[in-house]
Amino acid sequence: MKKSSLSLAILALLGAAGGAHAQSNVQVYGLLDMGVDYASDAKAGGGAMTRVTSGGMNTSRWGLRGTEDLGGGLKAVFNLEGGILMDTGAQDGVLFKRQANVGLEGNFGRVVLGRSFTSVYDFVLPFDPMGFAPLYSWATSGPATGPSKYGFTTAFDNLIKYSVTAGDFKFGASYGAGEQSTGASDSAKFATAVTYGAGPVNLLATWERVNGNLVAATGNRDKNTVWHLGASYENGPMKVVGVVRDYKLVAGKALTADVDATTYWGGINYKTDAVTTLTGAIYHVNVKNVAAGKDADPTLYVARYRYALSKRTDLYVAAAYAKAKNGQLTGLSRDDAGFADTQRGFMTGMQHRF
Repeated sequence: MKKSSLSLAILALLGAAGGAHAQSNVQVYGLLDMGVDYASDAKAGGGAMTRVTSGGMNTSRWGLRGTEDLGGGLKAVFNLEGGILMDTGAQDGVLFKRQANVGLEGNFGRVVLGRSFTSVYDFVLPFDPMGFAPLYSWATSGPATGPSKYGFTTAFDNLIKYSVTAGDFKFGASYGAGEQSTGASDSAKFATAVTYGAGPVNLLATWERVNGNLVAATGNRDKNTVWHLGASYENGPMKVVGVVRDYKLVAGKALTADVDATTYWGGINYKTDAVTTLTGAIYHVNVKNVAAGKDADPTLYVARYRYALSKRTDLYVAAAYAKAKNGQLTGLSRDDAGFADTQRGFMTGMQHRF
């Protein structure tokens, strides 16, 4: 009798564990992107550079994400994601630099806490023809040469993020707590975004504010404000997008100049067949609040050919050209400084997703 009861108890525990497992889902995933790129004027004195690069079309990463069904349409969700430098095998930043969050999802929408990409990042991404490519896209920020990169904040620490879909509208809001002893407003970050879809047309609007810390001498703090307006049109194999971003940093320190620029971009993605996608894009930054004749106003022209070997593996070739005005320096990359007023680049690579 005792053995029978023990056996039944073990079976019940195993059944409960199996049921819990059936209601949970954990996925290991990643994206591995490697290529070889060439850039002119990549050194002091105008020398060119050829290198093996991690992340030409997308940033290499790996991660864990999962859900647990809590019943009644409610789910627990989590995401841990880190970057990989494929050319050396090194970790790109802290272990889970890209994502480290947990939250709930239900009929009310989705709420996560921790570190995550901002609502602006999530909503602008579909409106960049280059998909935030580490090389040859200025949609998240401009080139790394000049007084500023005139971009938006891609991720917040200490974050609370909410997103919901209601009919043809999608809405997102993010708050990053500054966690400063001097007050809740110091280092606080806010981001909101909304899209509206009507058939083949999608419209975008976003707003972001990032605060600095209060400067005792002036009683003010840096206030960085960024907004986007955009639209896309999709018809069969073709998708056309256009976006304008305004960036303004109002300085909190006396005698410190404000920073101001407006970025425009547009482009097209065209699938010539089931496995081939052609992309063309132009990005332009209208630099303001600089001395006359010192504005760079750089422009980036990009073309890319992408060929799908399978649903998870692609080959790609991309070429780009950047040019600035008034002899100012510019470069193709948003991370590498330029050494001339023009730069040409070419890249070929492979991407695999798992």
